[in-house]
Amino acid sequence: MFLLVVCIAVLVLGYFLYSRLLERALLPLRGPTPAVVVNDGMDYVPMSKWKDQLIELLNIAGTGPIFGALMGAKWGPVVVVWIVAGTILGGAVHDYMSGMMSERNGGKSTTWLIKHYMGERLRYPILAMVVFVLVMVAATFARSATDLLVVITDIPAVVWISVILIYFVLSAILPINKVIGRIYPVFGVILILMAVTIFLGLMFEGYQFPAMTLENLHPTGENIFPDMFITVACGAISGFHATQSPMVARCLKDEKDGRMVFYGAMVIEAVIALLWALAGLTFYYGTPALADALASMGASGVVYDIATGVAGPVGGLLAVVGVLICPITSGDTAVRSARMMIQDDRGYDNHDNKKILIITAAILVAVVGLCTLDFTVLWNYFAWLNQSLACIVLWTATAFILKTSSNRFYSLITALPALFMTSIVTSFIIYSPLGLGADPMISISVGAFFTVVAAVLYLRALFSKRPSEEDVQV
Repeated sequence: MFLLVVCIAVLVLGYFLYSRLLERALLPLRGPTPAVVVNDGMDYVPMSKWKDQLIELLNIAGTGPIFGALMGAKWGPVVVVWIVAGTILGGAVHDYMSGMMSERNGGKSTTWLIKHYMGERLRYPILAMVVFVLVMVAATFARSATDLLVVITDIPAVVWISVILIYFVLSAILPINKVIGRIYPVFGVILILMAVTIFLGLMFEGYQFPAMTLENLHPTGENIFPDMFITVACGAISGFHATQSPMVARCLKDEKDGRMVFYGAMVIEAVIALLWALAGLTFYYGTPALADALASMGASGVVYDIATGVAGPVGGLLAVVGVLICPITSGDTAVRSARMMIQDDRGYDNHDNKKILIITAAILVAVVGLCTLDFTVLWNYFAWLNQSLACIVLWTATAFILKTSSNRFYSLITALPALFMTSIVTSFIIYSPLGLGADPMISISVGAFFTVVAAVLYLRALFSKRPSEEDVQV
């Protein structure tokens, strides 16, 4: 219990102190916002900051802070260090900057921002990569929700997949304030109540919470670096979030709300991840039993086991509903984001309903195809691509600050986590069986080499001549 209190206190301090430092890189704040200027009744719709934050939370949450945290807990309490530090210094910075970069550029999508600040040559590779990640997210989340629903109801998976995909279509093509704007704030409250319910159940049932240790407690001895940093994505830093922030950036009434909406939503998600990581370690009395449960029941089964085991019928129902809401309300916005990115790239009008339906249908076909794959396979590949995207977005944010900030040294706030993520993603793909399967020391050495190269390029840009006025985006 003491460990949780300390972690939450650090996260709160990070929000009130570090986010203000980050905000200074964008001062002075500007207006009017794209939501006010465009206000097309489809994607650009002004909404209150509280509604925007809850929508952002539901968009980014998915199963990541639950399933990822439970799988990351196999390394032991050390996972909370990554969740807290990763959020304050990396994930929340990433989310805030992706939202505010979009805000400063008329609500443009992530792929447009990367192309604009990192170079035209990245246009199609990045568009293909990000749309693929979004399709994978939608498939992964639809599949995880389906797996849990099958466990609860015994109704065939094909029925639940069909229902979920129909909802995905409606959410992707209807105006954002008609479905997402109305139900997401309610679901956001349920999501928070669900995590609190689980933790209070553990506390009042007298479970023994784990003590803090940095020791690697993984039952099979898997390395903390880079494996844990890839496994725990959405609870610490996630490239998927960068695809969601522009959607909410199109709904901000005032730029000053961005800190609460983007940075604040990531802090809340980190708290949810903390609760589930500690719940997994506490309920199963350590990493060996937790690992066995994940292997035998899968992540969905473990969630259901914990929820019904500690919270009783009513609390368990609330927890299960919350876990179902998470993936479904991120899968639908993944489809919507993919649709928006393709529209932005091709220059299609937001009210061209025929093109919207064609794009959405094509995305759904790809989602259905990926839903047939094993969930573990989907998660493993999604995790690396997701963190690679986070790395690219952090470098994009660094380029943005270098071009626009009155003090270019603020770019260190994004460059330092970008360097760390560069070492993570390069080391992992060389070391992992998903990639080259090389010796761990070789992979770390290669990752270090690429990180040093990136650091040199960044320092050259930092101390180079400031770009001309026509290059500066306002």
